[in-house]
Amino acid sequence: MIFRILFIFLAFMVTNSMALRVQHTYIVHMDKTKILASIHSLDSTKPWFESVIDFIAEATMEEDEQEETLAPQLLYAYETSMFGFAASLSETQLKYLNQVDGFLTAIPDELLTLHTTYTSHFLGLQNGIGLWSAPNLASDVIIGVLDSGIWPEHISFKDSGLSAVPHRWKGVCEQGTNFSISNCNKKLIGARAYFKGYEKSVGKINRTVDYLSPRDSQGHGTHTASTAAGDIVQNAEFLGQARGSASGMRYSSRIAAYKVCWPSGCANSDILAAMDQAVSDGVDVLSLSLGGFPRPFYNDSIAISSFGATQKGVFVSCSAGNSGPYESTVGNGAPWIMTVAASYTDRTFPTKVKLGNRKIFTGSSLYKGKQTNQLPLVYGKSAGTKREAQFCTKGSLDSKLVHRKIVACERGLNGRTEKGEAVKMAGGAGMILLNSKSQGEELFADPHILPATSIGASTSDIIRSYINSSKNPTASISFIGTKYGDPAPIIAAFSSRGPSIAGPDVIKPDITAPGVNILAAWPSKTSPSMLKSDKRSVLFNIISGTSMSCPHVSGIAALLKSVHKDWSPAAIKSALMTTAYTFNNKGTPITDIGSNNSYANPFAFGSGHVKPESASDPGLVYDISTKDYLNYLCSLNYTSSQIGLLSKGNFACPKKPAFQVGDLNYPSFSVLLGKKSAMNASVTYKRVVTNVGKQQSNYVVKVEQPKGVSVSVVPRNLRFEKMGQKLSYHVTFFAFGRAKTSGVSSFGSLIWVSGKYKVQSPIAVTWQ
Repeated sequence: MIFRILFIFLAFMVTNSMALRVQHTYIVHMDKTKILASIHSLDSTKPWFESVIDFIAEATMEEDEQEETLAPQLLYAYETSMFGFAASLSETQLKYLNQVDGFLTAIPDELLTLHTTYTSHFLGLQNGIGLWSAPNLASDVIIGVLDSGIWPEHISFKDSGLSAVPHRWKGVCEQGTNFSISNCNKKLIGARAYFKGYEKSVGKINRTVDYLSPRDSQGHGTHTASTAAGDIVQNAEFLGQARGSASGMRYSSRIAAYKVCWPSGCANSDILAAMDQAVSDGVDVLSLSLGGFPRPFYNDSIAISSFGATQKGVFVSCSAGNSGPYESTVGNGAPWIMTVAASYTDRTFPTKVKLGNRKIFTGSSLYKGKQTNQLPLVYGKSAGTKREAQFCTKGSLDSKLVHRKIVACERGLNGRTEKGEAVKMAGGAGMILLNSKSQGEELFADPHILPATSIGASTSDIIRSYINSSKNPTASISFIGTKYGDPAPIIAAFSSRGPSIAGPDVIKPDITAPGVNILAAWPSKTSPSMLKSDKRSVLFNIISGTSMSCPHVSGIAALLKSVHKDWSPAAIKSALMTTAYTFNNKGTPITDIGSNNSYANPFAFGSGHVKPESASDPGLVYDISTKDYLNYLCSLNYTSSQIGLLSKGNFACPKKPAFQVGDLNYPSFSVLLGKKSAMNASVTYKRVVTNVGKQQSNYVVKVEQPKGVSVSVVPRNLRFEKMGQKLSYHVTFFAFGRAKTSGVSSFGSLIWVSGKYKVQSPIAVTWQ
């Protein structure tokens, strides 16, 4: 009994000691009004955040003067796009933080992940015409890119022909490892690096792997920055392929690079510090090709910070994520964020795989070299003793079984080019990358270091069967190069899908843009495959992801900001969405490679594929104010403290709310019919449109009704007498017949038509 009591006492002492000593990084949200009033009453000369940290430190020391404790460590203070700070705190210190008047919540820091010549032509942008006319390109627009940094010497970031840096710019060019003030110019006007949160989470950055500065070692940030705003580069190419003129969407824009991503990910606390600083520096557009799992907006740091940025007039564009084709995987789903899906252009890099039975199949690869001979073909699973051999992981293949053979490897576990490296190191002569059923017909063009190709799921099944049924299976791989004219766009299988978990009453993603096999700038010291054994050096690389589609839209938004300087971020977003197209270059509906090339729906592409020139003259826009967004959060039944994280404490929901879910003035319609909705269920939503087209115009509504739903619009005509005039209409969605199975959705559209203007909004009706 005595030993048991002693054990409990010691356990308590250890637990208490751990509470004082072990620290975690938290993103702390504060009520600005309350905390500033509290600090003022103390007549403190210190900054408010230092006063809070001092209070926590003193209170902790008083609790246990004999225990050696770690002082709370302030990492960042946030005062622009949100109000609060990031700090490393123990459990005890967090307890005392709760006692501070003005404290709202503390969210544990976490690591997020990173989610681009020809695309300007595919998007219809032409030199000297429309959005790319000289007057439009002359105005200063600054794009802030939060990513893995930038390679400043790249030809895409030269500043010839640019005017002086705008006087309004408050940013700086931070010095660091292999990066100095002279690396910035009139193109790259700002560069900063944020790593305090990352190092608290992962540990010290290995300076032999990455630069402790804004310099990019991964290539991702250089690629996205040049996609949004890189200068025009003639005769750009990747190892002789995809040759042409490379340029950013708004190639005359200034770039501010904020490095927040490192080899193991991107810390939320660092991202928030960069967003806060970028808005203060004076950026016009924020581009974030990164994200995490979908979550409620009050618990989503990017959603909270981007809300503050939007209030300051900054357009925020984010990638939708690469977790498709599974439904409800879309991230960055706040309605004030432009959420971008990814799709194919009509440019491909085809290969031909010829089997020993003379059957020929098409694949895709960026390998530059001669075709292979007809060689023995072996399945990875039977070419090694380890379980991972089927995935061709490092060291899993038996060189005796793969020497001078083509190896068929399953996707998964390791990178696609890493598989080729494993085959090459084991003595293999080539690789065929097999897709599973869930990976579908997606064909990635990768910069392999040996003759290799990816193939779709149906061909993969045939090759597996051929290997198993043939005594001496053989294959050859030939490389065709660059091809144009395929049906496009097509939604990429990897692109994350709706409906949104965080806000199912808003269709997400919002739009799609080129995101597959995109050529853009690349650091000269980073190999195109990211493999250490790859000694190739390139100026441009071809990669895929919603990370590549996002900066396309960021650059296009910058183009619209040049034309319409008085438009709000919501108006720009509306213009991009309502002018998007849903038919491909062959005149048929856009398809989805993630659903066996069936027709894509709004949960895959939102309003459709971005069409820049049409977006510059949309006719009507759906504008949204800060108050509208906050009323929307009230309709989601968020608590006052949850809403306070976004409003910074100075907003209260109406006691008698007239705002219902679905009334947010969004350019699309997501209609939710609950479990109790059986026959004759109906909901009515209100929308307000602003005339930005012709001074006098008359719009007539056209509706494509979702299956099982009748759509009624009142009034059916909108007559405008002047520019800037606002008119409202109501839409009633009436479900008839038997209630559908929970989770089933049907789709349609609502279009306001007046002459050349077609203002289109998608409709998604979901039975819950």
